Amino acid sequence: MSERMPRRRGPSAPRRPPAKPLEQSMTPPARWAGSLERLAALRRRPDPAVEVDVIAALTERLAVLLAAGVSATSAWSHVGADSASTADREVLAQAASAARNGEPVAPAISAAQRVHPDASAAWQVLAAAWAVAAESGAPLAASLRDLAAVLRDEAQLRREVRAALAGPAASARLVMALPAIAVLFGATLGFDTLGVLFGNPIGLVCLALGLVCLWAGHRWNAALAARAGRSRADAGLELELLAIAMSSGVSIDLARGLARRSIEQHVPHAGDGLEVEEVVGLAARAGAPVAELLRAEAFRLRRAARSAGAERAAALGVRLMLPLGLCVLPAFVLLGVAPLMISVVTGTLGGAT
Repeated sequence: MSERMPRRRGPSAPRRPPAKPLEQSMTPPARWAGSLERLAALRRRPDPAVEVDVIAALTERLAVLLAAGVSATSAWSHVGADSASTADREVLAQAASAARNGEPVAPAISAAQRVHPDASAAWQVLAAAWAVAAESGAPLAASLRDLAAVLRDEAQLRREVRAALAGPAASARLVMALPAIAVLFGATLGFDTLGVLFGNPIGLVCLALGLVCLWAGHRWNAALAARAGRSRADAGLELELLAIAMSSGVSIDLARGLARRSIEQHVPHAGDGLEVEEVVGLAARAGAPVAELLRAEAFRLRRAARSAGAERAAALGVRLMLPLGLCVLPAFVLLGVAPLMISVVTGTLGGAT
């Protein structure tokens, strides 16, 4: 048997080194730039008023499509939210998918929002209203149109509170910069304030205490601003849901059960039912239409929430004096005045010897 001659192979192509991951192949400046962009994206907080406005516009589009005779399935598929965030678009996609598959839309919205907690909180309101209208048989177009007006009122409330807080918040940021300005001012005048802060035992103590005071003042300012900016976004929501259920012609007891169950499932932190009891009792005594009284009371509650937000913003300017006097001014003395005095004294004593 003849042996099989080995096949001659041509020169093998040089092997390519394995591709490096994208981050490893980037130059250090590019990596730093990418890190800074990611950090800026994390620190960038969306405007809550804009988020609510986006859902209000989406709700109004749904109402217009439904009023034009478009089915709910097609309406959810055609409506869009171009200016919405990525999380809001994901919630919208889940709602459209549920409508397309014949599944309840409201539970799909709530489930999607649990998966995407960054989505607008107004989705909960839309889910609650959709659930009430679907279960009671109320006209969806009219109900969604009323809900869009409610959401626009809420967005306007948040804008007014944010505008009222802008002045006190800017003042707080300016005051927090005073200690750093004092340190630079002393160094500009020729005093060794930085050397005292970092090279003198007393200066190190002043530096540590001053930074602690600055940190405490910053946290205190942030807590006061957050408390002042907290608004009751669900003001009058249960009344609006009850009015939607009543517009279908169901009994008051059934409407209250639907509204209460929808609140518990989608917006559990909203309302306690006290306003509903008062309005229903008034309607029963006077024989007036309940739905109109409910909407009027809901509007009054939203107006009261707006006034309360303006009052909190006005009081914030006075409350910010507390961290200013107890934290920022001591930090100013510890970081700016004390190193300056220590530098003068040590320089004078050194010159005398």
